[in-house]
Amino acid sequence: MIRLSLLCLLPILFLSAPAAAAAPEFPTGQWVPLFNGKDLTGWIPKIRGYPLGENFGSTFRVADGMIQVRYDAYDTFQDRFGHLFYERPFSHYRLRVEYRFTGEQTPGGPRWAIRNSGLMLHGQDPATMTRDQKFPVSIEVQLLGGDGTHERTTCNLCTPGTNVVLNGRLFRPHCTRSSSKTYHLDRWVTAEVEVRGSRRIRHLIDGQVVLEYTDPQLDPRDPDARRLISDDHLLLESGTISLQSESHPCDFRRVELMVLDPD
Repeated sequence: MIRLSLLCLLPILFLSAPAAAAAPEFPTGQWVPLFNGKDLTGWIPKIRGYPLGENFGSTFRVADGMIQVRYDAYDTFQDRFGHLFYERPFSHYRLRVEYRFTGEQTPGGPRWAIRNSGLMLHGQDPATMTRDQKFPVSIEVQLLGGDGTHERTTCNLCTPGTNVVLNGRLFRPHCTRSSSKTYHLDRWVTAEVEVRGSRRIRHLIDGQVVLEYTDPQLDPRDPDARRLISDDHLLLESGTISLQSESHPCDFRRVELMVLDPD
């Protein structure tokens, strides 16, 4: 009798809980927002030194209809690199974001991280990251802002734990520049990426291709990547998407995705 009573109550208890937000549908060929403009529903933080899901100091927050990356709870940065992961992986898609840098870099942040953030693509499942891992194994679309004077391209490529084929040859350096112009200071920029599984990735600014490469793959030289290699398979067909926190405040006011037909 007791078991029957508890079972009868379960539907009532479930219905009385707040309704979970419905996951967005992703029809092929249509732009769908990954960010709802109100909260971080669908997103999971992973900050170095903290367990998955712990958003230390509200590093990632929503205000004024934007995802904001902020460091007011940090006395010093202390290499607490963070990533905000979307809850599901993708393979063939276009990703479009509007971003800007704002304010001053957090004390203790590395010099190279001034006005620096990124879009991490084909990334590993954050549940497989170690507690002190700085970056997910992924393909990074590096977002950079200018200082008002010097040239500095954006939508560059960095490869934490990965390699690509660039101009027909395996490319192993960590970063390479795009052909974009410089976007100085706190200007809003629209960046887009076209991802075609393991075949091709293109970076675009204002609709213009600024970098293109093929065959994204795990790098066997990297210890974090080696843990992910199975049966010597290196090519990355799909993976997670995440937004970076690298010590300089930044905003994302639009994050949207279009699923593409694999064929």
